[in-house]
Amino acid sequence: MNISEETFITKLGIHIRELREKKGLSQQELADYCNIPQNQIGRIERAEINTTVKTLVKIANALDIEPKELFDFSIK
Repeated sequence: MNISEETFITKLGIHIRELREKKGLSQQELADYCNIPQNQIGRIERAEINTTVKTLVKIANALDIEPKELFDFSIK
């Protein structure tokens, strides 16, 4: 299977938003837990930036999930 980087980043952002909403967190609350700006969370969720692994680990920790769960989404 071949997936474009843009598609992957878009799917990742959507999944992060779904996980955040499932936990009942606003973008601001997630950003506060991660110690990053709120607009960075928004840009990740909208696939406007290709974030770092370091930030993804912060997000996973804030969501109380394993980092690998951030990538548990369908790419179809």
